[in-house]
Amino acid sequence: MKLQILAACAALASLTAGQALAADAVTAKLASPVAAKTKFIAGGAMFNCDGDACVAVAPTSQTFAVSTCRTIADKVGVVAAFDGRKSLDEAKLADCNAKAVAKAGSTTLAKQ
Repeated sequence: MKLQILAACAALASLTAGQALAADAVTAKLASPVAAKTKFIAGGAMFNCDGDACVAVAPTSQTFAVSTCRTIADKVGVVAAFDGRKSLDEAKLADCNAKAVAKAGSTTLAKQ
């Protein structure tokens, strides 16, 4: 009986800890500010963009990922920093921005 109670307590503690980690805000700092306030879903969370930042205040456990960063970069432009429980390193940030940088380059060439 005591072992079952201990196991139940351990399971509850691990669930609570996982939810606490997933609740940290995820922020994408943009290289250029957005022209107007923007909202969209990426990585299972609602991102609100204003100025040079996009913030998800209720992220899921899948929100802090390179794929989410790519979606943000595709929608609003180059991401200068992507932070949540930790920050994306330079290589992952470059991967995140590859499509947005290519898109920005083709737009510049089209204007010339």
